[in-house]
Amino acid sequence: MCHAALMNTPLNTPPSNACGFLGAPTRFLFFTGKGGVGKTSLSTATAIALADAGQRVLLVSTDAASNLDEMLGIRLSNQPVAVPAVPGLSVLNIDPDAAAEAYRLRVLAQLESDASDDERATVREQLSGACTTEIAAFDEFAALLAHEGGGAQGYDHLIFDTAPTGHTLRLLSLPKAWSGFLAGNDRGASCLGPHSGLKMQETRFNAALAALSNAALTTVILVTRPDPRPMQEAARTAEELRTLGLSNQRLLINGVFHASRLDDPIARAIEALGIEAIAQMPDALARLPRDEVPLRAFDTVGLSALRALLGGGAVPVAAPAADLAPADLPAEPLSRLADELAALGHGLIMVMGKGGVGKTTIAAALAVGLVQRGHSVHLTTTDPAAHVAQTLNGSLPNLKVGRIDPKAETEAYIAKIMATRGKALDEEGKALLLEDLQSPCTEEVAVFHAFSRVVNEARSAFVVLDTAPTGHSLLLMDATGAYHRQMMQQYEGGEGAAKTVHIITPLMRLQDASMTHVILVTLPEVTPVSQAAALQEDLRRAKIEPWAWVINKSIAATGTTDPLLQARLVGEHHQTARIAQGLARRTFVLPWLPAPPVGVQALGQLAACAALESL
Repeated sequence: MCHAALMNTPLNTPPSNACGFLGAPTRFLFFTGKGGVGKTSLSTATAIALADAGQRVLLVSTDAASNLDEMLGIRLSNQPVAVPAVPGLSVLNIDPDAAAEAYRLRVLAQLESDASDDERATVREQLSGACTTEIAAFDEFAALLAHEGGGAQGYDHLIFDTAPTGHTLRLLSLPKAWSGFLAGNDRGASCLGPHSGLKMQETRFNAALAALSNAALTTVILVTRPDPRPMQEAARTAEELRTLGLSNQRLLINGVFHASRLDDPIARAIEALGIEAIAQMPDALARLPRDEVPLRAFDTVGLSALRALLGGGAVPVAAPAADLAPADLPAEPLSRLADELAALGHGLIMVMGKGGVGKTTIAAALAVGLVQRGHSVHLTTTDPAAHVAQTLNGSLPNLKVGRIDPKAETEAYIAKIMATRGKALDEEGKALLLEDLQSPCTEEVAVFHAFSRVVNEARSAFVVLDTAPTGHSLLLMDATGAYHRQMMQQYEGGEGAAKTVHIITPLMRLQDASMTHVILVTLPEVTPVSQAAALQEDLRRAKIEPWAWVINKSIAATGTTDPLLQARLVGEHHQTARIAQGLARRTFVLPWLPAPPVGVQALGQLAACAALESL
């Protein structure tokens, strides 16, 4: 069962037998946290529990890489879809592309009736970028909070399954950012088209901000695992949300494990790490009301599993695969991957995947492994959480460590525009330009420019890029694609004509298999594998072919005999076979490690030796 603990309750005090957040839920419930901590599973289980109790519930996904459809076995839509087997529950997915098109149509409808076709085409072109996609998706989100339209009507509770932390903080900060921007801007904004397309949203943004800051209406549930890193991120999120006015918060610790075999060193190590993480949680979390959900033996896919996640009901689990040995894994060690990459001589190595699968660890290990093999490497990240430096925890000759910091990049971009485009303007013109650049969408443009510089750097050296979780990365890829299309449209003959004048866009470099090598990282669980598979298809549609898959934290590779962990091995075996037999061109594996691989030496060992053989 879900266990609840009161604020400031001693850690050794037995919790009660009910989830506290289910006792008197507010109208709006936000589940947020680092990728991979179980936000989607827990938010969905909560929605089902409330619906089963007779409430009318709308479950909303704000994650561009949502897997709600797989969990519930229904097709998602940007309109509420009823879940047949759960009376009272509907699901809505905020589709960025659909939202952007609806937004464009609303803006175009504001144009004067005598506007020419050329003028309308110009406005549509202004609204074709990634910034419009972001604000349009946010506009849908704000409408739900503001009780506008039919989307939020008739529901007792709206539960938001959010994207990983960095993207969610951006989303939740937008009501304040846009309402503040609009308060001082009566002329419109650069990336959103004409004045009417922006100002018509002002009332909505203000209403959304009021709802978010009302503790009687909104609760933020900070989801974490019993692990120091997601706890640290949850603590930072708690503080940042408080500054935004979202002070009604609860902590939900998912996947708490208790060993049943004291003679199993792997089980004992997992339990000990969890106990230590909870005992040493940051003060920002320790003072919050707390709930705990035990680690389950089953994947949280399907209604029976989702109901059992919080309620503790029985779910049929296949017999443990006791005969599954490390040698049965159809994959190679990480050292082999480092060898193959080093032989290429240079290039961009993009490490991608669902949040929480270990992208940062894999990226850092590969970077250290490439340095060990005699190469100079730039290790950087697009993830707002930016854990690369913490994971590396040291320095190494020929290894440069950086990050694409949205705040710093935005400030630098604004300064550059003011120094160039604003140089010839008078004081009033400069003031108008600076006002325009204060728009929140400027950040998207600035981050894309920084990403483009990193891509270009890989022409003559190794660049290892630790990307943000899937949804956030897809938005960046969308911006890359939008820029590519804009560049191609400037030449009458399209891409062929562009090539004659040697136009090479960042997207073209990403599509160049001799330069860009995408590494998809996953855990051997159904949801991370499915999401990695979906990401692979998105990349292929953009003509980018993933180079390899890495299966991280394989329990099968450890030889554990704990009954619960053994039960989980059945699903792991299925997912490993699924990857190796159909999804990946080449597969590499990293076992679950009793000691988290932090520091240059530990990371170097992952890429320098055959990890499986050393166990």
